[in-house]
Amino acid sequence: MSILYVVGTPIGNLEDFSPRAIEILNQVDFIAAEDTRVTLKLLNHFGIKKQMISYYEHNLRQRGEMIVSRILAGESCAVVSDAGMPCISDPGEDLVYICAQAGIPVRVVPGPSAAISALAISGLPTSRFTFEGFLSTSKRNRTDHLETVRHEHRTMIFYEAPHKLCNTLEDMAKVFGLERRLSICRELTKIYEEVLRTTFEEAIIYYQTHKPKGEYVLVVQGAPIQETKLTLEDAVNLAKQLIAQGEKTTDAAKKVAKQTSFSKADIYKQLM
Repeated sequence: MSILYVVGTPIGNLEDFSPRAIEILNQVDFIAAEDTRVTLKLLNHFGIKKQMISYYEHNLRQRGEMIVSRILAGESCAVVSDAGMPCISDPGEDLVYICAQAGIPVRVVPGPSAAISALAISGLPTSRFTFEGFLSTSKRNRTDHLETVRHEHRTMIFYEAPHKLCNTLEDMAKVFGLERRLSICRELTKIYEEVLRTTFEEAIIYYQTHKPKGEYVLVVQGAPIQETKLTLEDAVNLAKQLIAQGEKTTDAAKKVAKQTSFSKADIYKQLM
């Protein structure tokens, strides 16, 4: 039995492709690609000649089972996306799952990520964040999704396509408010890379005269904690959320105390 390699690819600039990634693609028996035409350009640029099979959203389970069979028979496979890390808002997620179920070793060859790259240059808090991926094309589902993060305090990261950007900004503004800050990043690492640090109100006005082009990452400021409206019970619930996310009890109490008018001792006492 061989290995499935999850290989990150450039999100724009081909020079971001790592030497290890090139080595792995040269070594594996075949490559599972989201769009073989896109991946062929990458392989040709680095002189890599390898068999490819298409693996995308509408054939992922059928092709996934075929890929698993080949790996179990002794071949190694690399899964790649059109750009960035496979498995992040990407069909590769299902392939890793069924390989794990089959006991197949999965190794990662890390590469660029549009989400993390955009977060790093957003100018917004980066210590705590949540990745929300693409919003649904259904207005109802999109609104429901946004409502679930209306009071999210962490920085939020969304992906969006150019033809949906204006509608998404308007929907977000209704939920988050016109004055909420965000960073709009497009075409990262490419020639026309652009970062717009603004508010929803200003962004909506901007795109009335600037047609959206390229792929977008929206980095949205988290909701502020309203200290004057919080009760001790609210503060304790915030600490419980941090604990559920892996924080130690003392650390959670300390962080919430810094954000509210309640003392660490009072919060900790209620938690215990």
